[in-house]
Amino acid sequence: MIGGKRCLGVIPAREGSKRIPGKNIKELCGKPLIQWSIDSGNKSKYIDRLIVSTDSHKIAKISKFCGADVPFIRPANLAKDSSGSFEVLEHAYKFLHDQGDYYDYIIMLQPTSPLRTDRHIDEAIELLDEKHADGVISLSEITHPIEWCGVLPETMEMDKFIDNIIINSRSQQFEKRFCLNGAIYLTSIQRMQSERSHIYGNKMYAYIMEPYDSVDIDNPIDMEIAEFLLLKRQFLL
Repeated sequence: MIGGKRCLGVIPAREGSKRIPGKNIKELCGKPLIQWSIDSGNKSKYIDRLIVSTDSHKIAKISKFCGADVPFIRPANLAKDSSGSFEVLEHAYKFLHDQGDYYDYIIMLQPTSPLRTDRHIDEAIELLDEKHADGVISLSEITHPIEWCGVLPETMEMDKFIDNIIINSRSQQFEKRFCLNGAIYLTSIQRMQSERSHIYGNKMYAYIMEPYDSVDIDNPIDMEIAEFLLLKRQFLL
């Protein structure tokens, strides 16, 4: 709770994963991937209840063993490749609301962000409270200028890959740019219901995270990078 308002944490973890089969429960540094998010959510000072929303009984069992609350099995129609995260959050909120369990804020913690800690979560919630915001989303700075990116034709010719002016520019001359890192999506329930979205809208603020805390696991190489960074963090501690 912060400022007298209750916060619900939701970890969405469906069974299907094409690039990394069983991704959400795949071992990472001695823990199932999802446990990293469960641990950070449970350590938060401001999350009043942390739940896992999953369509898998196996993920539900492992999540409970890791200390998470799994109050339901997510309906199959909300666990497809085309299912949006807004619908998943809405389902979770409404399920608890119908049981008389009410919240003011909802924060989505994707299990694919194992380097996000309770400090990041609490700072994001504190930012929302400080700014009297409707929502906060985590971003990280892009480490390579997008000006150096281009589209290749089938011929693989690079004569029009990027403009010559850009080629002759130093990276320090480019504006800083940021991207969603997938670690934190925090919004008020009221705003989410009125705008039918948990991402964009008025009174939304950015919470900036360091690139080395922002690995979003989507493919096997991301797992290797996350493992390296987690081991390095544990060594430094």
